[in-house]
Amino acid sequence: MTRYLTDAALERLREAADAPDLSGTRYRLVEKLGQGGMGGVFSVEDTELERKVALKVISIADSQGTWSARLLQEARVVAKLEHPGIVPVHDAGVLPDGRPYYTMKLVQGQRLDEYLGTAANLSDRLRIFLRICDPVSFAHAHHVLHRDLKPANVMIGPFGEVLVMDWGLSKILHAPEPAGLRADQNAELPGANSSRQQTEHGSVLGTPGYMAPEQVRGDASLDQRADIYSLGAILQFLIADAAPVSKVLTAIRKKAMENDPAERYQSVPELASDVAHFLDGMSVTAYPEGPLARAWRWVRRNQVWILLLLAYMLARTLLIFFRPR
Repeated sequence: MTRYLTDAALERLREAADAPDLSGTRYRLVEKLGQGGMGGVFSVEDTELERKVALKVISIADSQGTWSARLLQEARVVAKLEHPGIVPVHDAGVLPDGRPYYTMKLVQGQRLDEYLGTAANLSDRLRIFLRICDPVSFAHAHHVLHRDLKPANVMIGPFGEVLVMDWGLSKILHAPEPAGLRADQNAELPGANSSRQQTEHGSVLGTPGYMAPEQVRGDASLDQRADIYSLGAILQFLIADAAPVSKVLTAIRKKAMENDPAERYQSVPELASDVAHFLDGMSVTAYPEGPLARAWRWVRRNQVWILLLLAYMLARTLLIFFRPR
């Protein structure tokens, strides 16, 4: 009699096979947290320091060592980016089963796309956006591109921390891609949300809808403006249900997402500056204004002082006309 395994049993077998071999290490497996394009992320206990950390390990076939090299590159890149908005790396090495791994701070919280419902206020959303820009700008200053910026890769912590996650597709500017990172047309990694296409220039690594046109084409000479396009797409996501959307804010989003990189903001601080100016009621570079519009905006920004001055002038006028003679 032939017996078939149930889907649940198959899933348990798959998870058991995927689980990292932690024998002989300082770590004890707690639970699986998620699956990315090239590796699984697990909650483990660091038995020496008595704390929980996140462990990322390769979980796909890698006979050529391509993805192992990328995982270790990710660990090295993130380890150099010491910033409050980037999760710190604690340790890296090779497990007894031969798979490379690294451990990092275990982050509690919600992904931006899950958190958005609790941040209904447009100003709050834009302030979150500015806090996303900060670590990305820091990475660019250290010659690192993220290349997969999207709401699912931003975490909002329980105390309002904003963390840019998953640097697995990051690239050091002017550094060549690890060998073997080429893919068949429209091929996808198991469990990944990122599409990968082979072009005559190289591999396409990123997420549809958030990749700049030059990234989709597979251009080898990507620079920080590709991440700026992705930030523009995140901004679009954040303001999509705001009604009505300000023409000024729309202009900022459009400039960040121009098809021609030369027409975009040329740095993340330029983009962040326009968003901050919008929040403060100031002029922005993406939306030129005439003198009357600038004057009206100045009046709105200073309306309290203007009203106080008018009240003072009115009071003085009344005193002049009605004082005893």
